[in-house]
Amino acid sequence: MDYLVYIAMFGAAATLFLWLRDARVFFRTGLPGYLKAAYWGVIYSALATLGIFFARFALDLLGLGLVLAALYLQGRIVREKIWGDEGTLQRFLGSVPRRTANKR
Repeated sequence: MDYLVYIAMFGAAATLFLWLRDARVFFRTGLPGYLKAAYWGVIYSALATLGIFFARFALDLLGLGLVLAALYLQGRIVREKIWGDEGTLQRFLGSVPRRTANKR
């Protein structure tokens, strides 16, 4: 396997991680922007997975292009702001008070 396949696999894993993050934030807060991001995340994850298959079978640049397109499109979805002025360490340790929205 070429090294570009590993780069495509890392990009697809990042796409899957972002999709699962959006789904988790929606289930915890009920915000509609994250619901839309979670729905579109399924399509973008499938596109990134297709990119892995193209990169694996000798079409490296096309596969990387699909993975990068999935990452770019996933970042363009408008989401509500859920973090305040807390620092990264506070968010990582979980000591930030959670704001919840009205669930459906």
